[in-house]
Amino acid sequence: MPPPLMLSRRFAPLFWCQFFAAFNDNFLKTALVFLILFGGAGSEALITTASAIFIAPYFFLSALGGELADRYDKARVARTLKFAEIFVAALAALGYARQSIPILFAALAGFGVIAALFGPLKYGILPDHLRREQLPTGNALIEGATFIAILTGTIVGGLAARGGDSVTFVWLVMGFALACWGVSLFIPPTGEGAPQLKVSKNIATSTVAMIRHLRTDSRLWWGAMVTSWFWLVGIVVLSLLPPLIKTLIGGNEDTVTAYLALFSIAVGVGSALAAAIARGRIVLNTTLAGCVLLGVFALDIGFATLGVVAETAPQAPGVVFASALGIRVAVDLAGLAIAGGLFIVPAFAAVQAWSGADYRARTVAAVNILNAAFMTGGTVLVAVLQHFGTGVPRLFVLIGALTLVVAVAIRRTMPSESLP
Repeated sequence: MPPPLMLSRRFAPLFWCQFFAAFNDNFLKTALVFLILFGGAGSEALITTASAIFIAPYFFLSALGGELADRYDKARVARTLKFAEIFVAALAALGYARQSIPILFAALAGFGVIAALFGPLKYGILPDHLRREQLPTGNALIEGATFIAILTGTIVGGLAARGGDSVTFVWLVMGFALACWGVSLFIPPTGEGAPQLKVSKNIATSTVAMIRHLRTDSRLWWGAMVTSWFWLVGIVVLSLLPPLIKTLIGGNEDTVTAYLALFSIAVGVGSALAAAIARGRIVLNTTLAGCVLLGVFALDIGFATLGVVAETAPQAPGVVFASALGIRVAVDLAGLAIAGGLFIVPAFAAVQAWSGADYRARTVAAVNILNAAFMTGGTVLVAVLQHFGTGVPRLFVLIGALTLVVAVAIRRTMPSESLP
């Protein structure tokens, strides 16, 4: 009888490697956001820009990450990347000690580079170590690791930014970077998926080649488009939450942290629910249902806050959660996040199952490139709209309406077979 995935050498080291890395990413990002939002260091558009800076490397470097993961042993590549991440964490520690937004932005970009190169590997390696029927559960656990890390990184990052304790920040960011590298040493080797592959020195050429390969398979292209919309909505919503809670609901730093924590927990619940519904299968109707719910809850957040007068006195979580608006937004955020988990888990498991073994990491890389293009374009567009005066409520209404349009497109184009 094989051990449970979380106790298995085939899966547990990758899970914890992803957890520690995602914690550091979000710990740094949240500390930077709080520094901008509550320290008077910038505008709401600058917060959206921070998201774009972290995501942009996915567009430029995912192709290289996919080639490296297919050409070389994935475990070896993981160890190398996580060792390099230690030095990026040191840069983040320096930036926070000096309260330097430019240095922190540089560190955030560095974490984005590592994450972009690691992305094709972390999903491409799952089919190497897991059976096909274990893929939905494995993906749900990886998503769970990501969002639990977002939760803890968000909470701790908010506390660190509020207290201004640089010593604690340094210990945490460095400690988790070292822990991430340490567990990466235990990821089992996979062998070389495509030993004859020549890694391209021209990133643009390899990027175009991967997108063309993805385009030749209609199912993979469908999966790429669907997951790209999920990540676009996800990054835009996460960038809009802090100003929504601070400005319209009137929350203080603790309240912002509480709402972000609620959001992260709910995404994990949605991912687990998607895995439970799948029961070892890939059920694409779950993605369709998640998309519809995502649109409905986003619309309700927008309608609930349209016309609300901006608050001037920040309130503690107890006061905000006692108000009708605070409760309604909390329910909507939880519903939106659960819908997100239902949306992404089956779609990405399908992409993995449909990919050929010798091209799997590059397929994931091509999907990541499209994801990054959608996310970067979405965050830049939102920043521009914010710059010209478009408020957060109208942005949520726009997201919700467009997501319902995407749900119609998903229904019309969904592959008839879940697996080949």
